[in-house]
Amino acid sequence: QVQLVESGGDSAQPGGSLRLSCAASGFDFTAYSIAWFRQAPGKEREGVACISYDGTSSSYSDSVKDRFTVSRDDVKNTAYLQMNNLKPEDTAAYYCAAPLSCDGYRYFQRGDWGQGTQVTVFL
Repeated sequence: QVQLVESGGDSAQPGGSLRLSCAASGFDFTAYSIAWFRQAPGKEREGVACISYDGTSSSYSDSVKDRFTVSRDDVKNTAYLQMNNLKPEDTAAYYCAAPLSCDGYRYFQRGDWGQGTQVTVFL
């Protein structure tokens, strides 16, 4: 059974940092890219970052570029999203998914997005 479980969401002040985790199981983690998405209330889900299956390349949306860093640990079957210099507009539920490639990852659809992990940035 394929499972992707997000964790690490919390409240933070603007300028702060958080690290999200995406624990994967039930499939060959090393064969898939990992993408991070977020969805704020009343807004569409947005793809924000993706790391290739082999960890050699990554992509970021303009809204998070230079502030967020995606990484993966293939031994732990876990991917991470390091979020620095947080802004109030980063407030959202964050989700991870496993596309085969980061090409077009923003359009990837996960069968069941689950609850994700909530990040709230406020003064």
